[in-house]
Amino acid sequence: MAKKRTRRAGPSSTHRSEPIESTSQDDPTRNSVYSHTKRHRWLTTFFIILPAISILIYRQSYYAATTVIDADKTYVYQRGLVKTDLTYREVLNENSRVSENISRRNFGNPVLAYITPWNSKGYDLAKKFRSKITHLSPVWYELKNEGSKLILHGRHNADRGWISDIRTKGSALILPRVVLEATPVELLKKKRLREKAINLIIKECKKMEYDGIVLESWSRWVAYGILHNSDLRNMALQFIKQLGEAMHAVRLEGNDKKNLQLVYVIGPPRTDKLQEHDFGPEELQALYDAVDGFSLMTYDHSSPYNPGPNAPLKWIRSTLHFLVGAGSKGRRSAEKIFVGINFYGNDFVLSGGLGGGPIISHEYLSVLEQHKPVIQWEENSAEHFFLYSDNKHVQHAVFYPTLMSLAMRLEEALSWGAGISIWEVGQGLEYFFDIL
Repeated sequence: MAKKRTRRAGPSSTHRSEPIESTSQDDPTRNSVYSHTKRHRWLTTFFIILPAISILIYRQSYYAATTVIDADKTYVYQRGLVKTDLTYREVLNENSRVSENISRRNFGNPVLAYITPWNSKGYDLAKKFRSKITHLSPVWYELKNEGSKLILHGRHNADRGWISDIRTKGSALILPRVVLEATPVELLKKKRLREKAINLIIKECKKMEYDGIVLESWSRWVAYGILHNSDLRNMALQFIKQLGEAMHAVRLEGNDKKNLQLVYVIGPPRTDKLQEHDFGPEELQALYDAVDGFSLMTYDHSSPYNPGPNAPLKWIRSTLHFLVGAGSKGRRSAEKIFVGINFYGNDFVLSGGLGGGPIISHEYLSVLEQHKPVIQWEENSAEHFFLYSDNKHVQHAVFYPTLMSLAMRLEEALSWGAGISIWEVGQGLEYFFDIL
């Protein structure tokens, strides 16, 4: 977490603010926006023609689609809200309403939820829906260099009262996120520093009675440009293995869990051809036994310079297929993956210069209330979006999760035997939890 963003950042604000641009060949809407000379043609095609076609198709095929939840068991299904022909008024009227039984889990696989200290709503929603979450990762820690020393920063963020509340009436594991900001070449090459880093993490887990951590380091190593070096890349993998093995050897007193757990954050490959810095199938298999899960960041597919859907379903599917393969072997590997699902959206500027950025729940509701847009379903990405013009007559396109888009992604994760990871719970609408 190099930067705090009041709207949103992903499991690290560093890899949110500096995304590697995608050149995926299976999403024509993305490919058509890379050239500024084709921009107006893309806007006409994507935001006018495709939505009209997709609405006709999806009203027929998905309105009563079978998803991960039985329709008679949750409020949002009873009300017929999980659909493609959604209206802004339905969102405004229903977004805070959920089933009376909020403790029932409808998505049976693991659910990892991120919470950020700069968004208090996430803490409240995590407490309210704690029974639906198996792993909670508050974004609290950074491991940094200070001169010749390694320092673990972040305990001041830790909220013991909130942890106590979570554990009083829930069983979710508490695994704070730790971002490895230490200079990687020095850390990876020096045994003393590697051992110090591991000891600092384990000591903090024992002191604060955590169940483990979520570690983010790959994106930092990409930023430092070290992963093209095969020796350093191998050292990096060995360090993660060493950390996982050390954590698995620790069992806290009074903790009925077997050991401290390690979940590792990984980014999706952004091109059809694996790049030197990518985390790929070989790395996943190399670390598979040493870690307890992989938090896969399948979001931020688009950007203000390449506006479009946040996380196209076909892209999520192809990423999983690339990382774990097909068949029973692939399914076994996928069981350790938490498929990334965004609870934030994006508000892109389409005229008067490219721009825009993240939009979270209260901002989204405000735009709906003010502009009363027609919400449209885009077939290729399986996401809803809408257009509006602001008070300066600048046209915008907003992509934000809906019950239908989320339900389809939960179903996709289930088909692989995978869990999900949510960035981050405070940025979503309350009724999103009704399908979890």
